[in-house]
Amino acid sequence: MITLEPEWEKISAEAELTPVFGRVRLRTLIMLRWFAVVGQTFCLLVVYFGLGFDLPLGLCLGAIAASAWVNAWVSLALPTQRFAKDWEAFAQLAYDAVQLMVLLALTGGLSNPFSVMLVGPIVIGVAALPTRWWVALAAIAGVGSILLALWHYPLPWDGPAPVLPPLYQAALWVALAIAIAFTATYAWRVGSEARRMGTALAATQTVLAREQRLSALGALSAAAAHELGTPLATIQLTAKEVMRAATDETLREDADLIVSQAQRCREILQRLSQTHEASDRMHDRVGLREAMEEAAAPLRGLGAEVSVLLEPDPEDPEPPVMQRRAEVIYALGNFIENAVDYAQTRVAVTGRWTSDTLVISVVDDGPGFPPDILAKLGEPYVTTRRAEPGHGGLGLGVFIAITLVERIGGTVVLDNVSKMGASVTMSLPRASLEAGPIFDSKTAE
Repeated sequence: MITLEPEWEKISAEAELTPVFGRVRLRTLIMLRWFAVVGQTFCLLVVYFGLGFDLPLGLCLGAIAASAWVNAWVSLALPTQRFAKDWEAFAQLAYDAVQLMVLLALTGGLSNPFSVMLVGPIVIGVAALPTRWWVALAAIAGVGSILLALWHYPLPWDGPAPVLPPLYQAALWVALAIAIAFTATYAWRVGSEARRMGTALAATQTVLAREQRLSALGALSAAAAHELGTPLATIQLTAKEVMRAATDETLREDADLIVSQAQRCREILQRLSQTHEASDRMHDRVGLREAMEEAAAPLRGLGAEVSVLLEPDPEDPEPPVMQRRAEVIYALGNFIENAVDYAQTRVAVTGRWTSDTLVISVVDDGPGFPPDILAKLGEPYVTTRRAEPGHGGLGLGVFIAITLVERIGGTVVLDNVSKMGASVTMSLPRASLEAGPIFDSKTAE
């Protein structure tokens, strides 16, 4: 059974506690600001010259020119390909928000239809910055919106400007504040789930990579046994000839020692080769019961009794022989481990099969899955264990197990049994897991 090693559990824990945020390159911020400069200039010229509205054109163009100057300076003074530091990204987004608020103050304040654009820097900040930074950015936008409501140039109109009731102006501010808060919270939630999912998937890849390295070690031992056999045989043969031809007793003893040690090396290599062949037979082809026993064996004696049962198909009573898949062994072992942790006295692991499906269920007599998290099980970092020092509790095990099963075309159903206890059922495609026949060249001859 593959176990979750402390190294990557520690990595996953650190990633959950101090997540890697969606870092943004300086070039991205610069490009976004150029888009804003072009868009603001175009809207200003269309409103002033096309619609004939009386705007403080010089002041507005000055605010836009300031953004263009800042962009040009950043482009020339800093390497734009690198990731921006948190404070750098915050400073640039805060400047963008303040510059936009200045433009709004010159063109009608919150009654300007473009006041909704204040949401833009906040959403970018939520996606690219840690919580404390984007909260500060949202606070700047909130305070700025209050100032906009209190002081601004009147909105230019073609004719006498209508008088907006104070209640309506207050409603505009509330709507903008709600829009900023809602979009910020939504973007933070989506980004947080994406980061957690990325960390959990990285942990899944770690499990598979470790299993592949273990398999590679077996192949390496077989290759070493094969390659070293010939030179050892040559050494042994040469040492025997030296022993026969030697007249000095000391030289004969040394040659005899070389022969015995070379023979010992050959025996060790032969055992390694035989172990690898036996390992190949055990790992490449394994019966359904044997696979279930392999997953359950490390968990026996740790609490509840673990029983392994088969329910044969009346039309096909012979248990299927499977390819040994690390995904299946790990997933089943994880489900059994969870069941043993919560069971009172017994955990039943039952295997069934049909012509096209292998079904393995794990049922315990514990308290069952809490109803409030049953629908969330399978998501990363969802766990019923209390976070205790040295006891993990990351909530990654079930997520990794389900992900591995789904990668080979299977499904996992988690539920509570009718009376008491939890049930986990794995359904696996038999065609892709069943091992083919063994062709023995000696038998064929």
